[in-house]
Amino acid sequence: MELPIDHFRLLGVSPTTDAQAALQMLQQRLDRVPTDGYSLDALDARAELLRSSADLLSDSERRRRYETDLTTLSSGGGVIPALDIPSSLEVGGLLLLLEAGQALECFELASRCLQPPRAPALGSSRESDLTLVAAQAALAAAQELQSQRRYEAAAQVLQQGQQLLQRMGQLPQLRQQLGEAFEALGPYRVLDLLSRPLTATAERSEGLRLLADLVQARGGLEGSADRHLSREEFQTFFKQIRGFLTVQEQVDLFTAWAEASAAADFLATTALTASGFVQRKPDRIAAALGRLEASNQRGTETLKAALQLLLGQVERAQASFQAGASPELLAWASQQSSDPLAQLCAYCSDWLQRDVLPGYRDLDAEADLDAYFADRDVQAFIEAKDPAAVGPAAESPAAAGSNPFGGNPFEGLFSGLGLQPPLNSPPPEALLSDEDLEQSLDADEALNEALNDDDNANNTGLPGRLSALWSDLWHAWQWPQWPGPAWERPSWLPRPGQADWRIAASAALGAGVLAGVAAIALRQPWRQPQPLAVQPAAQPSQPAPKPKAPAPLTAAIAELPLTVAEPSDAQIKALLEAWLAAKAAVLAGRESSLPLGDLARDPQVQRLEAERSGDAARGETQKVDASITALEVLERSPNRLAVRVSLQYSDSRLSRSGDTIARTEPTTLVNRYVFARDGQTWRLVAFSRSS
Repeated sequence: MELPIDHFRLLGVSPTTDAQAALQMLQQRLDRVPTDGYSLDALDARAELLRSSADLLSDSERRRRYETDLTTLSSGGGVIPALDIPSSLEVGGLLLLLEAGQALECFELASRCLQPPRAPALGSSRESDLTLVAAQAALAAAQELQSQRRYEAAAQVLQQGQQLLQRMGQLPQLRQQLGEAFEALGPYRVLDLLSRPLTATAERSEGLRLLADLVQARGGLEGSADRHLSREEFQTFFKQIRGFLTVQEQVDLFTAWAEASAAADFLATTALTASGFVQRKPDRIAAALGRLEASNQRGTETLKAALQLLLGQVERAQASFQAGASPELLAWASQQSSDPLAQLCAYCSDWLQRDVLPGYRDLDAEADLDAYFADRDVQAFIEAKDPAAVGPAAESPAAAGSNPFGGNPFEGLFSGLGLQPPLNSPPPEALLSDEDLEQSLDADEALNEALNDDDNANNTGLPGRLSALWSDLWHAWQWPQWPGPAWERPSWLPRPGQADWRIAASAALGAGVLAGVAAIALRQPWRQPQPLAVQPAAQPSQPAPKPKAPAPLTAAIAELPLTVAEPSDAQIKALLEAWLAAKAAVLAGRESSLPLGDLARDPQVQRLEAERSGDAARGETQKVDASITALEVLERSPNRLAVRVSLQYSDSRLSRSGDTIARTEPTTLVNRYVFARDGQTWRLVAFSRSS
């Protein structure tokens, strides 16, 4: 057997130790005989190896040659010194290897010696000695790996040690000790595995399985049937765990535990809300609201109000907020704005930022209600659930009078910020002149810009206070009889003899007010503002060496700017594709390969540049992919063209690091585009949705 150790470390002396000190160390080692039940043969082999090393190190000539050999080995790079010992002394060598602190190597060698064809005779002292040294080495190696925070590796060694002892049928006490050490490593293994990169799917799946087993063994999140983790220790552990879990992992875990645990049910509600808000999936927010309503817990009215607001149910949200808000919360809300809806938006934004969005590995988002309500998927969901939430212009003074803000729902909100309110509801689409149509669509986009203008929103955000686990667990309920320690609850959780909300240290009035504007636009009898035109990811191939347009368009793009008196359908399509490609390039942070002024009028160009400036201020870019699948000319005159266009469209919003913040899945859009001839050049004037 080759022991991976040199004579200095085997004896326990340094290379600078003289001969006399080496002999003194020999005597000390011989006097400290292991008393763990090893046979005399094993102890004699240990003593013989110690004397052999002491003899060599006390002989100056032999020591000089040995040190020369060690120097040669070390200069070879990656070569480890080893001692070749006879099989009759291998148990003694393994004992010395364990004493030298090389427990993992000792365990591996001892396990190998117990395997055929080197396995000792059944019932022999050698079998007993090898089994004992292997068990002790497994315990020591696991402790060493645990000190290095290699918890999964430590668990594997302990498991192998258990299996070895079970196979040998020996040392039941040590087998139990190995099992207890393995069980105690459970939480640490979960932390180790879940902290791995998201690409380590196998390891993370094992970590999730272990976490589920751990919670089940405790009797649920509120349980205490765990002799290795006290309730306080489990709280600390679980706080750490949540930061390593993705939002979807939390949704899956807490939903599975919800039937047996009210705490898990509420955590599932929180995770669904976070997922729905950041990923723009209001159906998940609706599921969260359903869970909260089904729980029938006290003190959740304000939370229901926030969820109802996110679903566009403004009237229900205001009623819930007024019913559940404490006098302190109402006083705080009144400081944010005199308008009830803006107060509700400020509360919702604060709740999202503080208690919902933190605590997920894959989420890093702000509570931007403006961006949420401007999303097309959110708008489509709300419209499908409540068609009255998104409708045409008010048809009568009575309809306008039902608006709590008066005839113009934005009046008062914008004046408080020193802004001009958006134009009143634009006229219908069926217009006769270029000028009227452009004004109508400009009004639509003015409203859209007002709702998404980050500069005007004063979106400084509320304090980003990380929400602790148990604040998440209990902030909807009062359980004063809970026998555990007095965990710190969130600021609005009612305590015996206390009000149910503490005034927040700071709040951003502008963010709440403009967030309210987006919600108002969804509920008032106004025509829903249309999003900006879609932008394809493809670029024309001339003249800049940027992303190229599809090959069939090359000839048509070469004719831009378009100056022919009567352009063909292919030329109109090429002009529109060039404009869409230019917009895609600008929103992606690149330069357009064609001058924007050759493709569209100034208002369209200015809106595009403003949108890009807003993205740049936030450190974001947009990746847009669109392709025209059909084009139909609706109107043609010497100075005016109107076309209906079908597009296959998708987009993504990216952070500075390239991570996806929001995504629009591929969908089919039908838009109406109007072009006008300015002098000799055809340019895009305006666009709108078309049926």
